[in-house]
Amino acid sequence: MDLNGRTVLLTGATGGIGHAIARRLHAAGARLVLTGRRTEVLEPLAGELGARSLAVDLADADAVERLAAECADVDALVANAALPASGSVLSFSVEEIDRALAVNLRAPMILARLLSEGMTARGSGHLLFISSLSGKSSQAGSAVYSATKFGLRGFGQGLRGDLRSAGVGVSVVFPGFISDAGMFADAKVTLPKGVGTSKPEQVAEAVADAIAHNRGEVDVAPVGMRLGATFAGLAPEISARVTRRLGGEAIAEQMGAGQADKR
Repeated sequence: MDLNGRTVLLTGATGGIGHAIARRLHAAGARLVLTGRRTEVLEPLAGELGARSLAVDLADADAVERLAAECADVDALVANAALPASGSVLSFSVEEIDRALAVNLRAPMILARLLSEGMTARGSGHLLFISSLSGKSSQAGSAVYSATKFGLRGFGQGLRGDLRSAGVGVSVVFPGFISDAGMFADAKVTLPKGVGTSKPEQVAEAVADAIAHNRGEVDVAPVGMRLGATFAGLAPEISARVTRRLGGEAIAEQMGAGQADKR
């Protein structure tokens, strides 16, 4: 899909990665509908980019359906919004698990289901989901978060097959650790030597490229991180032992503690 002149709904626009994606899509000529909960952040960004802004809490099932109805004619969806959901599952309340599932997994699925009706009728459109390398490999302290991100991968793969003949593309993007913005940066986690990071702008570039070329899956991480995620899928027990030796449990504890107030 050529983004020039197309209308794109971007969720989670108020975070640093959302900002980078919004600016990259705007640079490609897209008309944007930006959503988020923090209007004090959302509205200035919308003003900068000449976009429409809609304050939405994606944990509210009715609000998700209203958003889909208001944006029924968009050409593309970029489902970027997500709650951190890091930490041991024993540290979560039932309500916090429900909220993580609602925002990270249910909302993208419902938006895709409802928006794809118009796209298939028009014979054109694109649905893109921001997952995570944690959606390919799960370690201690990421059970809830990884469950939602694994779910997005499975949904995206199946949906791509469902909509292929209708002319609607589907992509899933898998960022690793992102510096300067996002959950990892917000938690102020210290990584071991040799563990690389990527920039928000690299995620944004991957999003634009995936839509332009209808790529099924795109990883955004240094080579070592990508290989590690692949190896974890093939040998999860060995990968878990290696991760523990490299300080993975300490990283998980920092992530959980740094993000507990955002569940």
